[in-house]
Amino acid sequence: VQLQASGGGLVQAGGSLRLSCAASGLTFSSYGMGWFRQAPGEEREFVAAISGSGGTTTYARFVKGRFTISRDNAKNTVYLQMNSLKPEDTAVYYCAAGSGLGITPEEYEYWGQGTLVTVSS
Repeated sequence: VQLQASGGGLVQAGGSLRLSCAASGLTFSSYGMGWFRQAPGEEREFVAAISGSGGTTTYARFVKGRFTISRDNAKNTVYLQMNSLKPEDTAVYYCAAGSGLGITPEEYEYWGQGTLVTVSS
């Protein structure tokens, strides 16, 4: 199984980025997908998750209304659209595949390598 995250970069506060995570080696639509992030010196924290069908989503309170998770099962890809970015959103963002809509890292089986998002003030 491989999860390849991309789309990170440097953006000014208030800007937008769209992260992508391309999956291979698994039956993509059978897996819930999640995004987590980890800032320097901090623990990995939940950002958003989406069910296998894409019909159910859940978000961390601090991103709701600014970020949108979606997936395209025909392309084996999950996305995270991030708007109104803040400097505190700066972190390495990881995608993960699991059996449900988990909000803890332990609930996910497979992880991507991460993509760095830096938001300047």
